Amino acid sequence: MTETRTRSHSGETKRERTADGRTTERETKGDETARSGERTTTCPECGGSLITDTEHGETVCDDCGLVVEQDGIDRGPEWRAFDSSERDSKSRVGAPTTNMMHDKGLSTNIGWQDKDAYGRSLSSSQREKMQRLRTWNERFRTRDSKERNLKQALGEIDRMASALGLPKNVRETASVIYRRALSENLLPGRSIEGVATASLYAAARQVGNPRSLDEFTAVSRVDKMELTRTYRYVIRELGLRVQPADPESYVPRFVSKLGLSEETQRLARDLLDAAKSEGITSGKSPVGLAASAVYAAALLSNEKVTQSQVSAVADISEVTIRNRYKELLETSEEITV
Repeated sequence: MTETRTRSHSGETKRERTADGRTTERETKGDETARSGERTTTCPECGGSLITDTEHGETVCDDCGLVVEQDGIDRGPEWRAFDSSERDSKSRVGAPTTNMMHDKGLSTNIGWQDKDAYGRSLSSSQREKMQRLRTWNERFRTRDSKERNLKQALGEIDRMASALGLPKNVRETASVIYRRALSENLLPGRSIEGVATASLYAAARQVGNPRSLDEFTAVSRVDKMELTRTYRYVIRELGLRVQPADPESYVPRFVSKLGLSEETQRLARDLLDAAKSEGITSGKSPVGLAASAVYAAALLSNEKVTQSQVSAVADISEVTIRNRYKELLETSEEITV
């Protein structure tokens, strides 16, 4: 006879013996809320689902209560925290690596607060010492010209992305593109700002969150001609595959800035889909098509918006909107008929 143990409803264990000589560990079906975990596989005895009991460190069957594994490893921290500041102070790991920093975030930074670990202010001599340490630390972080170049470019990418409201994945992609351009020696003869802007423009189009050239020119330190020339050079030399911008990707932003409804956004997408099916979008500016579709959709949904308002949001001329929105409405009527 072998010995088994089962857990009662209160969480205590008791031991008993089976007649067939097998050792099993069972849990009674009591307070289901006390057991938490995720389903993994099936029970070897009854074929039921297994769950992980994080409170007791065991894997048990949800049907018969068989304890399949015990003494599980708790991979969480051994300390407790009740707010974000306490969690950050107790954590012994730093932020994850990122391509948005020239050293990928692996270097050490010396805080700017002149206080010790207990929050007490440093003396004047200690403040001078910490300032010297900060200076030397900054010099060691950028030891050669390539690192200084990369630091300046990534700062420019982050500044422009913030001004354009681009998400983190676009910034990461732009950082990778610029690193490739730097490693393949594409920068001689071109400005750091120009290659950084071209990298961010290409990344925004690759990720599917594009902005117009005029929007980039407004926040960049290079003119439109240099941006387009550098952009073509970078994508050609790096072999980047950048698809033409989809007019529909501009629609949500225009609708949001104009304060229009979801119905208008849906109608604008339908108008652009109809235009694509008829092939009239080829060779036309995606920004102009998107702005014209938004204006036409606003007219169809009886929302008050003027061509000048749409023109200001999309940064295109009113003439473009007048020409395009009539074509979109005609195409939509032909498909409907």
